[in-house]
Amino acid sequence: MKLYAISDLHLGHRINRLALEAMPFYPDDWLILAGDVGETESHLHFALAHLTLRFARVIWAPGNHDLWTLPTDRKGLRGEAKYQRLVSICRDYGVLTPEDQYVQWTGAGPACLLVPLFLLYDYSFRPDNVAAEQALDWAAAAGLICVDEELLHPDPHPSRSDWCAARCQYTESRLRAIPPDMPLVLINHFPLRQDLLQLIRIPRFSLWCGTNRTEEWHVRFPVSVVVYGHLHMRGSHVRNGVRFEEVSLGYPRDWNQHHGLHRYLREILPGQQTYA
Repeated sequence: MKLYAISDLHLGHRINRLALEAMPFYPDDWLILAGDVGETESHLHFALAHLTLRFARVIWAPGNHDLWTLPTDRKGLRGEAKYQRLVSICRDYGVLTPEDQYVQWTGAGPACLLVPLFLLYDYSFRPDNVAAEQALDWAAAAGLICVDEELLHPDPHPSRSDWCAARCQYTESRLRAIPPDMPLVLINHFPLRQDLLQLIRIPRFSLWCGTNRTEEWHVRFPVSVVVYGHLHMRGSHVRNGVRFEEVSLGYPRDWNQHHGLHRYLREILPGQQTYA
């Protein structure tokens, strides 16, 4: 029994959908799905319908693409209402979400709690000499404005930063209630630390990649592994003895279709496995 992880399936791309359909079955194993499944409810239904048949249990955390409200979305759900709708869909498939009770891993390796998170970002991943009120202009000067600025709405919160702050406060309160001797696997779409970013071509995209509020969570809490995606830069990193796993698949240009999607599953527990 193993715990695998993947993120950024981006099922708006037909190649990625076909690859998901061709995945083998892992009837004894669990899967972490760390956000950016796609841009519509149909994408989420497609993913969960296939993955819940292939894995014994699925754990989900939302990404920014999942939370978009497209102009073609007839429901028009925004912000918190959109998020809660996605949570409801996951629960219909028996998939665990950041709103559910954390589940204990019962497979090989150490006992631990699996903790899906929804934290967002607050533009704090920026140089010290860039003021918060200048952050978007700083990114725009390099030709960068994330599509989130148009499609990811924070309703009813005043801003995405306020929504991020609320989510961090809510999550911290839950983490503090966990016994301090229980190891945790934290699961978030966005990286928890700014030093995990490797945005060589688009460094100012860092604004939309996380929050400094979580910089020390891996040492403040009994964390053994952190799973994240968003960057489309698969890799394994260690900070203060804690393993950080970037597990994204990405757009078709980001992965080798000849390998098949299953080669990009990252083994989280009981051990590690190299990427395709």
